[in-house]
Order: sequence, then C-alpha cells, then structure tokens
Amino acid sequence: MVARRDSALGEQGVGGGKKTAKAAGKAPVEKRASAKKAAKKATETAAKKAAPVRKAAAVKKAVVAPEKASAPVKKASATKKVAPKPPRNESQTALVRRARRINRELAEVFPYAHPELDFENPFQLIVATVLSAQTTDLRVNQTTPALFAKYPTPEDLAAANPEEVEEILRPTGFFRAKTKSVIGLSKALVENFGGEVPGRLDDLVTLPGVGRKTAFVVLGNAFGRPGITADTHFMRLVRRWQWTDETDPDKIEAAVSALFPKSDWTDLSHHVIWHGRRICHARKPACGACPIAPLCPAYGEGETDPEKAQKLLKYEKGGFPGQRLNPPQAYLDAGGKAAPPLGATG
Repeated sequence: MVARRDSALGEQGVGGGKKTAKAAGKAPVEKRASAKKAAKKATETAAKKAAPVRKAAAVKKAVVAPEKASAPVKKASATKKVAPKPPRNESQTALVRRARRINRELAEVFPYAHPELDFENPFQLIVATVLSAQTTDLRVNQTTPALFAKYPTPEDLAAANPEEVEEILRPTGFFRAKTKSVIGLSKALVENFGGEVPGRLDDLVTLPGVGRKTAFVVLGNAFGRPGITADTHFMRLVRRWQWTDETDPDKIEAAVSALFPKSDWTDLSHHVIWHGRRICHARKPACGACPIAPLCPAYGEGETDPEKAQKLLKYEKGGFPGQRLNPPQAYLDAGGKAAPPLGATG
C-alpha cells in the first residue's frame, strides 16, 4: 500500500518533473519565437515608417523643385526694367494708327504751324538754324535782322570781321563758337558750292555747324524736301507718346519716319514741336488742356485740372506773342501775335 502510494507519488513527482522540464524547455523556444515575431514586427513597422519618410523626401523634392517656376517671375521683373512699351502692348499696326491720328489731331489744333525762324532765303534759314542751338527761336529772330542787314550774302559773311560778328551774336549765347560756325559755313558755301546753299543732305552736313537736324530744317522748309527735325521738343514728345524708346537723335528719326509717309515728315515735325512748346512742356505738361489726352499714354504726368492747365499754355495758346517778328499771315489770321523786336518793352 505504502509502496504503491510512494510509486504513485513518485510517478506523479517524476511525471510532474518531466512536465515541468518540458515546459521549461519550451519556454526559451517560445521566447525566441516571440522575439523573432517581435523583431519581424519591429522590422515591418520600421519599414512602414521608413516608407513615408521616403515619400516625404520625395514631397520635399517636389517642394524644392518649383525653383524653376520662379524663372517667369524674374522675366516679369526684367520686363519692367525695359524701356516703356506701347500702351496695352499695342501692335506695330496699332502704333502706326495711333501716331497718325495724333498727327491729324495736332494738324487741326495747329493748322498754321510753320518754322519759327524768320528767313527770306535758304542762306538766312541755315544761318538762323545754326544760331538757334542753346537758345530760343525768339532770341535768334531778334538778332538776325542786324546780322543780315550787314552781311546779306555768304560772300559778305565769309569776309566778315569775327569780332564784329561776335558782337552782333552776343545775345544768342555761345557767340564765339557760333561766329566761327556761321563764318566757316559761309566760306564753305563760297568755296565749294558757288555761294549757294546745296539742296542735298550729304552736301549740307559737310558745312561747319550743320548736322542732320539743321539739314532737314533747311531741306524741308527752303527746298520742300521732306525731313524729320529731331530737336529736343520732338524727341521728348515722341518718347512720352511711346512712339519709340530710342534716345539717339538719328535712331529716333529713323523710328518715327517709319510710322508716317514721307510726305508727312516736315509738317509732322512742326506739329510735334509746336505742341511741345505750347502745351506738352518738359517739366509741367498741361495735360488738362491737351487736345490729344485720350491718345497719350503719359496723361497725368502734368497738371490735369483744366483751369490750372490753361494757365500753363504758352504763345498764342496762352494769349501771348509768338516767336517770329514776321510770322505768316495764316498765323496772324488765327489770332497769333508777332514777337517784339530786340530791346522792345511792353
């Protein structure tokens, strides 16, 4: 009885011991398996986490990449630095139409426009034009009567005493340089052209003190040959109207002449210059009294109030005398007044 019980107990003890040993043996295996599973899970989790990082990196690249998209912005800002473009990026055809319409409007405003230098022949005109540099046409017109009274021909002026000529030309400013020019061109006329003013551009520009501007004044007004007179008023206005963005006189002349038929060039020059002297001034343009305001891209640069603008008008438009002592009858008929002689008061 005791033995059985003991053996039973022994069996139980041994069986229990075996089971415990097996359990103990299984435990490390399970731990290892669970560790592997955990490691696998961790790897998968890490892989899953790593994937978004890669995607994020790709997103970052996509965000950085748009630097190329900044190129158009630079182009836009560069465009602003370029010289002014025609209004609303108008085509060449639209520019031609606008320019010609401006000229037609000005022709109605200044139907009596003419060269504002007094002259009776080509010689007087070329001399007067040379003298008009750095002074007003009015001052030249007040000075030339005495000059031509004493030296009426190229031969007379070529043989003149420089000191006597200087004294006459003193009121025009830069009188020494101008004396040298007019005596020099008179000598050239006598020696090279038989005392006559030539009617060709290539010949005129060989004369002392004569450039393209002076040559075109003479050709257009003494010989009836069309030319663009690119003086300071003309150049200022055509740039203000955005007919061209050139600054060189010869390039301005070429750009503007391309907008008009050749037959219009001389009168166009008069219209533009007259408008610049009377209404569209350099510092204070009278925008509020401008007849071509709707066509002008620079409207608003000057006084826009009509009453204030009216006070800025000059010469006949402001009720004042003009620049010529002997203006054409058409000018007088339109209400223009002759300029006073040198030294006149009131």
